[in-house]
Amino acid sequence: MIAADYPTWFPDEEIDGTYGFDEGALRRVAPVPAPEGFAALWRGWNARIRAVAPRFEAGEYASFGTHEAAEIRYTAGDGTVLGAWIARPRDRAPRVVVVHSHGYGGRERPEFARVPDDAAVVFPLARGLGALNTGVGAPSERDEHVLFGIDDPQSYVLGACVRDLWLTQNIADELWGPLPHYLVGESFGGGVGALALPWDDRFIGATLVVPSFGQYDERLVAPCHGSGEAVRRYAAEHPEARGVLRLFDASSAATFARVPVRIEAALWDAHVPPPGQFGVAAGFRDRELMVLPAGHAEYPGLTEVRQRAIAGGVDHLHRSVARVSSDPR
Repeated sequence: MIAADYPTWFPDEEIDGTYGFDEGALRRVAPVPAPEGFAALWRGWNARIRAVAPRFEAGEYASFGTHEAAEIRYTAGDGTVLGAWIARPRDRAPRVVVVHSHGYGGRERPEFARVPDDAAVVFPLARGLGALNTGVGAPSERDEHVLFGIDDPQSYVLGACVRDLWLTQNIADELWGPLPHYLVGESFGGGVGALALPWDDRFIGATLVVPSFGQYDERLVAPCHGSGEAVRRYAAEHPEARGVLRLFDASSAATFARVPVRIEAALWDAHVPPPGQFGVAAGFRDRELMVLPAGHAEYPGLTEVRQRAIAGGVDHLHRSVARVSSDPR
């Protein structure tokens, strides 16, 4: 671990990105217990999406190193037409599908740093976000997006984004058959990933990087620069929203996961407060934790840390595939 001198690293930062937690205290943050009906709600949503025959059209493939990728347009469960990317190995049949989500900045193009050469990929783009879905199905502005539909669990945007992600898995099954799926998500994508992971048995593992939407008991008392600030202010004015948010707590969802998960969680992060990240990590039974010096920020040694993180995530993917390949069941 790189020795951190946060005041020197971030001299103009108004928020203490540690929120008063050292690593020991962060490791003691517990997930929020799931409310009654939590699992039934999510399992019901997943069952409905799994039953949907995917409707999609793919464009022309273009080369991206060891892969070739194409834009697709598909019809979501509520009839919204969304864009995403798919990619396949150029010279071999895939042995695993990577479901690769993104942060609140969206995604402008397919990215393959965390994708092995022998993996097919779906790149779900959250409704409202990214190069293909700006303003489609949800607002594109971050603070409006994270609050969209929050009055009703059935309409809240985070649930819609998870259901859209599951539907892209159906597309992967249509394209490449019943392969194992491995989830990769960062920030927004890490939180959505934690919400999606436990209920879909196609997933064999995941890497979640500085995951959002976890441990609302901590998030709602922590001012930040990220989407959590809009939620914190809204919940302060509308206390009834806390009941909806309990159904979308990534730390609660994590307690239902049964596959190996690698978490990359930061000691300092002024966008996604670290207690939330570590709360998500604590929820997973089979977890591998990499502690990052900081998240959502540039800092000395970042390139080296990122390289180690990516290598560790790809190794975790390979071990997850090997685990199911050797399972006699």
